[in-house]
Amino acid sequence: MPRKPRFYLPNYPVHIVQRGHNQNNVFFEEKDYQAYLAWLQEGSDWYEVPIHAYALLPNEIHILASPPSKEAASRMMQYQGRRYVPYVNTTYNKTGTLWQGRYKASLIDPETYLLNSMLYIEGLPAREKLVKSAGSYKWSSYKCNAQGRKNNLITAHDSFTILAKGDKKRQESYVALTKAGLSEQVTSDIQDAWQTGTPIGSDKFKKMVERKLKIKVGHAKRGRPRLSPA
Repeated sequence: MPRKPRFYLPNYPVHIVQRGHNQNNVFFEEKDYQAYLAWLQEGSDWYEVPIHAYALLPNEIHILASPPSKEAASRMMQYQGRRYVPYVNTTYNKTGTLWQGRYKASLIDPETYLLNSMLYIEGLPAREKLVKSAGSYKWSSYKCNAQGRKNNLITAHDSFTILAKGDKKRQESYVALTKAGLSEQVTSDIQDAWQTGTPIGSDKFKKMVERKLKIKVGHAKRGRPRLSPA
């Protein structure tokens, strides 16, 4: 059976997910997270892929980025993978596959789902009960987006910057959205989208994707698209 194609449009955001083989851990100590982020930074810079949000969980990674091309996204992921996998195998005397197949990617409608996707990704550590709140987790971009902590890996997306004028008010608005949380339906829709590789957004957005790529995008599941909490 042929692989389902990944959908990319230049400079449109995508939600990238990669999970550990058999859901096993891919991070074991603090230095592992640091090493991964360093190589992700290098790959992001080298292939000019802006990253807007991320969360590194013990057994999976989530990245929200706007690659300038399909090749840029794949090369960024290959760049860090070709360095991180040997690092883990050497450091922990492991062999074999670290990741569960190729990474998954869902194209995001920036007008209706960019903020939802940020909230989903940065809220994962709390939803997975790794911490009590998003702000308590060290290995995500939340402290940058919500608290203004410097993070050279993060580039703010326009849909985030228009939340409010000025960094402080923008951060306050984002914290308020975080506290309000996502509905179970929105969370489920985002999860269905990245698991199936299906673009998520309004019907207008999906029709635009089909027109530009000349391919049917399909559906993660039936139902009306959900709007951003903004």
